[in-house]
Amino acid sequence: MRKLLCAFVLCATTAQLQAQDTIRKSEIPVVAKFADLSFTQQEIDSMFDGVKENVFEIRKMHKYPLSNSTPMSMWQSPVVAGMQFDMKQQPINWEIPMNVSLPANRNELAFYSVMQLASLIKNKRISSVELTKFFIERIRKYGDTLQCVISVTEEIAIQQAKEADALIAKGKYKGPLHGIPYGLKDLFAVKGTKTTWGAAPYKDQIIDEDATVYNKLRDAGAVLVAKFTLGALAMGDRWYGGRTNNPWNLRFGSSGSSAGSASATVAGLVPFAIGTETWGSIISPSSTCGATGFRPTFGRVSRAGGMTLSWSLDKVGPITRSAEDAALVFSFIHGADNKDLSAVTMPFNYQPKGDVKKLKVGYAKNYFDRITDTSRNEWKVLDAYRK
Repeated sequence: MRKLLCAFVLCATTAQLQAQDTIRKSEIPVVAKFADLSFTQQEIDSMFDGVKENVFEIRKMHKYPLSNSTPMSMWQSPVVAGMQFDMKQQPINWEIPMNVSLPANRNELAFYSVMQLASLIKNKRISSVELTKFFIERIRKYGDTLQCVISVTEEIAIQQAKEADALIAKGKYKGPLHGIPYGLKDLFAVKGTKTTWGAAPYKDQIIDEDATVYNKLRDAGAVLVAKFTLGALAMGDRWYGGRTNNPWNLRFGSSGSSAGSASATVAGLVPFAIGTETWGSIISPSSTCGATGFRPTFGRVSRAGGMTLSWSLDKVGPITRSAEDAALVFSFIHGADNKDLSAVTMPFNYQPKGDVKKLKVGYAKNYFDRITDTSRNEWKVLDAYRK
């Protein structure tokens, strides 16, 4: 036993010495520059032993596997002590129009609203399989031009579309998203697909789990047709395949990081897509491309199964072409799931026929006070709301 213990101690000591031998005092000032730090030689001498010990411990930590689904050890709740809310969810009366017909030019379907497409499917004027194939064809035709697609999930899509049609044939209709094609930002895991995070080191990565937002949309009957580009590691509009382009002007980028989700939705490659935002990643590409991006309050939608950029800031939301479509998609994806413990279930009491004039619209006065040019569009938007 004593021999075994001595051997273990010897191995551990040898490993620690090897770790320490790879560190040189001369390297500390170089590394310190990356954190905008500087040290005197005396400070370097005094910290050197501690730095070597830290490197040894860090290497041990790196040996522990952490999967994409491993949560952080502490959680941030959006509900602060003392807050009070009306917790009653009122029924939302989604009025699917009855008088929607197929266009003479099938290409016009690309820009139908979700509600219009829902009417066609519910009233059996088009099948989910037909609609799914239509959007997949558009994705294959324009995806390369826009550089907005990472993978077409055709096998999953056709299977889900067939299931949607089979339910309708049995008289079972799940609601306005039943049979509607859509796309996901490719930082969400879906079994059987690549989840690349838009970055070259992960372009062949497969994560064997289904993100919560994908599960909720699947349960609502929606059909996943593609996973869209994002700026590498959720920053900007440049990914390992190039730059995602603005559908209005291909000389410009789409902005990001929900680059493909915004570009594809505006170009009519999908009726809607899912994006994420840490710092502007839904709002910026939506504004740049002309989409309706809905960045919900932190904690409204579970992020489980998605790449983490910032645990305390990441948010999930829909990118659509109208406010009604954004509200519709959000109504199906919001809520807690016992995986993302920062997510909460709160009412979403949207009123499709509510009186807009009775709404209060907040704006950042401190931002507007700095705009001296009264011809700027920000002022025009504010004036329109005041009317």
